[in-house]
Amino acid sequence: MKKILVIEDEEKVLEIVKNYLNKEGFDPIVSSKGIEGLDMFFEYSPDLVVLDLMLPDMTGEEICKKIKSESDTPVIMLTAKSTVDERIKGLSLGADDYLIKPFSPRELMMRIKVILKRYGSSNSLEDSLSFNNRDLVIDKKGKIVFKENMEISLTPAEYKLLSYMAENKNINLSRNIIIQKVFGIEYDGYDRTIDAHIKNIRKKIEKDPKNPIYIITVFGLGYRFEGELDKQ
Repeated sequence: MKKILVIEDEEKVLEIVKNYLNKEGFDPIVSSKGIEGLDMFFEYSPDLVVLDLMLPDMTGEEICKKIKSESDTPVIMLTAKSTVDERIKGLSLGADDYLIKPFSPRELMMRIKVILKRYGSSNSLEDSLSFNNRDLVIDKKGKIVFKENMEISLTPAEYKLLSYMAENKNINLSRNIIIQKVFGIEYDGYDRTIDAHIKNIRKKIEKDPKNPIYIITVFGLGYRFEGELDKQ
């Protein structure tokens, strides 16, 4: 049973989310305070964290930053802040997804399942990822990529970027998140370098780079990898 930690100071919201998690077969751990919730994170090692940004004793941004500095545990942020800048800020701290209040508990359950499935597949022993009836194949063991059964030449940076995005398909990824996850926080390049890498990758994997089907631009944020994952 997957443990889900929910840190939310609105008692009504907390109770609703807890009940939905129980119905969906999860093991909910809940807290209405930031510091207590962070302590619970280290005590229970949950599989995913649902985190409100507006907490009375510690900001959600601080908690997310601390969690991500210590682990790869996925975090879904709950926020009343709906501006693009605020959402980008949350994602740049390492959040995997966000929901704007008021939100549908059913949508939250769906997003939890999608992220847990994504994390499970990226940590599995599968040696390859195949998309669109083997139109694009990423051989993770050999670190080789095939397009229409032909091996294509990628630089190490391009391979790391493509494989990371493929493992996180259908998730909007900011440039800052990509830099942190692919190149590390010590990377001394700048975010527009990612655009250059994406442009080069598109030339190699897309039939029409100007109308891509795999790496889609998310305006005002970054990119999203799409493509139908073939059944293994």
